[in-house]
Amino acid sequence: MENLVVKVQEWIALYGFRIIAALVIFIVGRWVAQAVQGLIVRILARKNVDTTIVSFVGHLSYLALLTFVVIAALAQLGIQTTSFIAVIGAAGLAIGLALQGSLANFAAGFLMIIFKPFKAGDYIDGGGASGTVEKIEVFTTTITTVDNKVVIIPNAKMMGDNITNYSTKELRRVDLDFSVSYRDSIDEVRTCIRDVISGDARILKDPEPAILVKELADSSVVFQVRSWVKSADYWGVYFHAIEAVKKRFDAQGITIPFPQRDVHMYEHKTA
Repeated sequence: MENLVVKVQEWIALYGFRIIAALVIFIVGRWVAQAVQGLIVRILARKNVDTTIVSFVGHLSYLALLTFVVIAALAQLGIQTTSFIAVIGAAGLAIGLALQGSLANFAAGFLMIIFKPFKAGDYIDGGGASGTVEKIEVFTTTITTVDNKVVIIPNAKMMGDNITNYSTKELRRVDLDFSVSYRDSIDEVRTCIRDVISGDARILKDPEPAILVKELADSSVVFQVRSWVKSADYWGVYFHAIEAVKKRFDAQGITIPFPQRDVHMYEHKTA
């Protein structure tokens, strides 16, 4: 009996401190993991991140930290944790290789939601397509093209190239080129274009529209019109200005030369 008591005392003396230290590591580590989880959740919520992603990232960070805490506590007890770490590492590598495409899309979607290069309702050009953003999800982004086609783009592809957001700025500049004959007066052409531009209330007076001689081409003088409009009015002004200027040129007898590649086609048809 005395020998048993002595052995128990020796065991307590040997392992008691380790057990207490392991419990302290687990309790404190768990508290730290919960604190970090709460901090991450608050940061993401403050940035208006989707609640599904907030919950997923919060739980993922908590489980990752808790895994390290459990390994540290086991190591304090004298248990060899090398095998555990090897198993966890191998499992993580296997999962990563199997889901590398999905993980890349998830990471890209997470960054898009955090940094917000665009939002639902914006008209963008990215991922090989152009259209209005319908929704941004964890793995994909859905846009609707101008001809009402739905395009679903993997987030990794969307973030892997340039993104042009046409809706970020309140104003856009409409650039239009018009070619006229060398026989026509530059001042008369500029007056016709100015009358059309000034007659469209959607075109802003400030910044002032510019009508410039852009190029003296082989068979024509090229004018460029630069006018500023609200982003929502861009395409309406663009198409209206082209039609209105052409009608004004016709009314004033101003000639729009055929492009060189079309001249022979026209002559062949009328021959």
